[in-house]
Amino acid sequence: MDLPNFRQGENPMSHTNLILDLEHAGAVKFGNFVLKSGKVSPFYFDLRDIVSKPDIFQRMVDLLIEKVRDMAFDVVTGIPYTALPYAAVVAQRLGKPLIYCRKEEKSYGLGGSIVGSYRKGDRCLVIDDLITTGESKIETAEAFEAAGLVVKDFVVFIDRSLKAKEVLGSRGYRLHSLVNLEEILTTLLSHGKITAQQAEQARTFTRNLEAGNTDTRVKNPFADKLTELMYRKQTNLILSLDATNKADFFRILEATASEIAMVKVHVDILEDFDPTFPVRLSALAEEEDFYIMSDRKFADIGNTARMQYRGGIYRIADWADAVTVHLISGEDILKGLFGDAEGRSTGSAFLLARMSSRNNLINEGYTRKVIEIGRQYPAWVAGYIGHGESLEDLKRFREKLPEGQLLLMPGVQLRKGKDELGQQYMTVEDAVAGGADGIIVGRGIYGAPDPASSAKIYREKGWQAMEKYRSPRQAHTTIATIA
Repeated sequence: MDLPNFRQGENPMSHTNLILDLEHAGAVKFGNFVLKSGKVSPFYFDLRDIVSKPDIFQRMVDLLIEKVRDMAFDVVTGIPYTALPYAAVVAQRLGKPLIYCRKEEKSYGLGGSIVGSYRKGDRCLVIDDLITTGESKIETAEAFEAAGLVVKDFVVFIDRSLKAKEVLGSRGYRLHSLVNLEEILTTLLSHGKITAQQAEQARTFTRNLEAGNTDTRVKNPFADKLTELMYRKQTNLILSLDATNKADFFRILEATASEIAMVKVHVDILEDFDPTFPVRLSALAEEEDFYIMSDRKFADIGNTARMQYRGGIYRIADWADAVTVHLISGEDILKGLFGDAEGRSTGSAFLLARMSSRNNLINEGYTRKVIEIGRQYPAWVAGYIGHGESLEDLKRFREKLPEGQLLLMPGVQLRKGKDELGQQYMTVEDAVAGGADGIIVGRGIYGAPDPASSAKIYREKGWQAMEKYRSPRQAHTTIATIA
């Protein structure tokens, strides 16, 4: 490929030439680009193909080495996949060991998520292609720190943010970049590659993105209705009622109905289910003002899921306001469940994005894909089910969810801990502080000597936490689940 000619006397490794090379190679683009978040950006950086352009690749490696040569580190890593080839060459040139973190942990051989030799306490230099908010870099650092490494420095080719350096700095990390967004805009504008309007659009988009001013809120009718009910009734309590017979089910539900916003039902564990059950349940929901969620966790192909939802002996679509769904079979399960070809009401789903059980197989890549699909189907997806291993982990998870969709969080109790079957619990206050605005209580209520009194305690603690951590306008946040 022909590259832009260097001006006489100009250092071929200069930032100006790097920017022009990247633009010429198609790695820096201007137009309208839909990001994973669903936002439409006026610019896009894609460095993946540069590894196939030896001249530019070599110059970028040289600039990296120039940037990091005087830093103190023992091992080098690149975040898969774009940055890994650069990190490998930098490590080889500087005589440092290369390590890297698998995107998915091995389930065979020796297992483990980190590849390469290192010692606990080694200082790890992290190389990546871009930085936008800094949150994913913090996740990377925490993964290496959990393995005993020390992370202090991140080096990226392009800093497309306005305050990622601040974000990382607040957590004790240092950010170094070869070029930033303003340098790119100024260089391309001065060389006639973009217009002044394009440059300003990029600046405005970035400012709005970091200020949270972009119009990214999604709209789901059931999420709106549930949130309105919670604030009207002043309860964020959702009862996960796992009774195995109708008598116990309705005895507990009638005693607690005034305290709850929704009941979560596993209808297939009822030993004496008959057609009168959903009729009585729906009547009670209407009388006591709460919603019904079937925790069916649909996971099959679209056609089978549709039959499970709309037919069979349970006919869940006829009485459940919402259902839970695994996306392991792909997004077509949503079309199967809620496609409206028959002219019936479509319903809403909560997608399983994370689980609270120990050693579950959901990983971060799967979680991101679930959120991405949920964002694409706002009419059908009311929110997500997810869990945080800590308060900070929960906050970061919540920030990834689209505004307007809710989060149901399993694993919440009055005290931290776990049960004998691997369920892990977070406190009510931590759940709400981390992003939860509701609590679904299971055994904490139906297993208590006095379910009504227990429900009252959970409702009061949950709503007190809501008033402490949320303003009335923060209506679309999280529903925490206690099971």
